[in-house]
Amino acid sequence: MKKNKPVIFILLFLALVAVVLVTRNRSTTLKEKESGFAIEDTSSVTRIFIADKEDHSVLLERKGQAWLLNGKYPAGIKMVETLLGTMHRIKVRAPVSLASHNTVVSRMAAIGIKVEIYQTVYRINLFDKIKLFRHEALTKVFYVGDATQDNMGTFMLMEGAERPYVTYLPSLRGFLSTRFSPLEDDWKSHIVFNSKLIDIKSVSLVFGEEPESSFKVRVKDASGNYELKALQTGRIVDNYDTLKVLNLLTSFADLRYETRLNNILDPAEIDSILASPFLYEITLEDRRQGSRFVRAFKRAATPDGLSDGEGGLIPVDHDRFYALINDGEDFVLMQYFVFDRVLRPLSYYEKK
Repeated sequence: MKKNKPVIFILLFLALVAVVLVTRNRSTTLKEKESGFAIEDTSSVTRIFIADKEDHSVLLERKGQAWLLNGKYPAGIKMVETLLGTMHRIKVRAPVSLASHNTVVSRMAAIGIKVEIYQTVYRINLFDKIKLFRHEALTKVFYVGDATQDNMGTFMLMEGAERPYVTYLPSLRGFLSTRFSPLEDDWKSHIVFNSKLIDIKSVSLVFGEEPESSFKVRVKDASGNYELKALQTGRIVDNYDTLKVLNLLTSFADLRYETRLNNILDPAEIDSILASPFLYEITLEDRRQGSRFVRAFKRAATPDGLSDGEGGLIPVDHDRFYALINDGEDFVLMQYFVFDRVLRPLSYYEKK
C-alpha cells in the first residue's frame, strides 16, 4: 500500500488539475465566444487575415521582427503595431440593444469586415507555467461593422456569437473600423531604401537633364575604400571627398515615399508622366536585398503654388516629385526634403 501512495497522490493531483482546466476552459470559452475581442499577448500573433465583402483582402504574416503583406510586400510596421495595440486594448462597452439587434446584424452582414487571428499556442498549458507542444492555431474570428451614432464605439460580432457588441478604445475618441482595413495600399510599407552601409555594393545616380553629373560609387572593401566613376565618360575620379561619399551611402538606411498614387491619379495621367523625360535614376545594389531601382519625374506645380512671389510663374513643384518604384509596380510621390541628400551631382563629391 505504501508503494502505491505516490501513484495515488499523482493521480489525485492530475484529476484536480483536469477539473480546474475543464472548469476554466468552459467559462473562458463562453466569455470568448461572445465578447473576447481583446488579445492579451500580441507577441504570440503570427498571422492576421482581413477581408471585406468586395473581395478585398490582406494577409499580414510575422517574419522575425518584420511583417510581410500578402506574401510579397513589406508591411508598414507602424500600421501593424497600431493594429496589434488596438486588439490588445480593445474594450467592450455593452451588447447591442435588442431593439437595434436586427438592424446591426443585417448591416454587418452587408458591409462587415472579417478578421481572423492566428497565434502561437500550446496543446498543454498548465497555469501558464508548464507549456508543451507549441503550434499555430486560428484563435479568433470576428466581424467589424459600423460606428455607433455618436462615433464613440464600433459594432463587432464574434463568429458564432448570438449578439454583437459595442467596442471602444479607452482614451480614443473615434471608431475602430479604419484600423482593420482590407485594402493592400493601406498596409504597404513606405520604405524605398533601407540598406545598411555594410550591405551596399554600389550606388549609381543618373541625371536625365545633366548627364555629365551622373556617377557610380562602388564599395571596394569594408575599410572605406570606394571607386567613384563618372558615368558619361567612364572616368575614374581619384580625388574625391571620402566623408561625403560615406554620408551618401549611409543616407540609404531609411528613405521613404510620401504617398502611393496608383489608385489616386488617373491611369492616363500616370502613363503621360511615365512617358515624359526622367529627372533621376537611382540604382542600389544590396548584398542581401538585391538590386533596387527608382526612376524619378518632375511634378507640375499645384495651382496654389504657381507664383514665385514676384509675379513670376513656377511651372514645376520644387518640394515634391513623382517616382516609379518596386520594379515598376508603384507610382509614388516623394519629397525633396527627404531625398535631396542622395541627389547631389558628381561635382559635389570631387575635391577641387
